[in-house]
Amino acid sequence: MPADRTSLFAFLDHLGILHQTTEHRPIFTVEEGADIKATLPGGHSKNLFLKDKKGKLFLLSALGDTKIALNQLHKVLGCARLSFGKAELMEQVLGVTPGSVTAFSLLNDQAGQVTFVLDASLLACDPVNFHPLKNDATTAISADDLLKFARASGHEPLFVNFAAEEGEPTTLVLPGN
Repeated sequence: MPADRTSLFAFLDHLGILHQTTEHRPIFTVEEGADIKATLPGGHSKNLFLKDKKGKLFLLSALGDTKIALNQLHKVLGCARLSFGKAELMEQVLGVTPGSVTAFSLLNDQAGQVTFVLDASLLACDPVNFHPLKNDATTAISADDLLKFARASGHEPLFVNFAAEEGEPTTLVLPGN
């Protein structure tokens, strides 16, 4: 049974991670929630569930307005070409449905099948905002606590700089930077 909001919050509390949640209407895209995000401080995320042609899975969390060249990202990650993962696979592995994918869904990847790719620009924000496993609320935590959460869930993030100059491939930022 995948984690729900109650078990997510219990996990955050267990880690000593302060969190604040705002309930709102369900939002399915970054654009759809612009009015809600305007009232909440910090960096707002977009999250993509990706699969490469060899079956490797990725969860990418980036700043909401970040441009991501999926046709180039595989070169940085050292994997086969990437595409969006199917909804059924996302629900099976991350326990969430389309529109609700979030860094917090790493809690449901008990088998460690997913590589967590994190936008370095998102970490410059404080707090960072993610759906708490459903898209009808937003939960804010500190950027440092996002890293603490990811590592406690068994996922060491790969940091990528998506703010590289236009036309240039994205660059990998080493952990600890």
